[in-house]
Amino acid sequence: MVVNLSEQNSLVSVWMRELRDVQMQTDRARFRRNIERIGQVAAYEISKHLMYVDADIQTPLAPARTKAMHSQPVLATILRAGLPLYQGLLSYFDDADSAFIGAYRKHSADGSFGIDQGYMACPPLADRTLILADPMLATGASMVQALGTMIEFDQPAQMHIVSVVASPEGIATIAHHFPEAHIWAAAIDEGLNKAKYIMPGLGDAGDLCFGEKRQH
Repeated sequence: MVVNLSEQNSLVSVWMRELRDVQMQTDRARFRRNIERIGQVAAYEISKHLMYVDADIQTPLAPARTKAMHSQPVLATILRAGLPLYQGLLSYFDDADSAFIGAYRKHSADGSFGIDQGYMACPPLADRTLILADPMLATGASMVQALGTMIEFDQPAQMHIVSVVASPEGIATIAHHFPEAHIWAAAIDEGLNKAKYIMPGLGDAGDLCFGEKRQH
């Protein structure tokens, strides 16, 4: 299942316009906040697909039959660009466990690149819902590597991927390697350029959130 959250007119489209606008991108706090808001919308939409159980509680006046989540999801993100999107998810799934992956593109002199993944911390995933947040689903290579590492020992009951901008190529890569995964994107763009960046995209989400990085 692939869901484009901006297919219908909503505030998501307004936030996407601000995220893409080079004039508004200079407001780093607003840029992070808009990504966080998209995470919150995605969390609400994903919550409709989770399992719930009946729960009896006592109100000040009488007993009441309510709903409770069957189990808390695991929220994962690829550092560092994914942090605001992850925070938006966490503000709704506030009892969730968390997983963190350190990965980035390592470019070669000929213009090619590989994914350097040097860190992962992840709780048990068996029979749980895994939600992986990364703002840019470009080639899908980093997500495939991250998911493969996380589920090496445990198989989650559900997998959801949340992105701000996705490319058709990235979606196809995820569908090939993890056909059971649900993809939620605030926008699906035209495709990738020769450097494998999403067009028209919005630039480097990590740099726009936190400042230009220096890689070693």
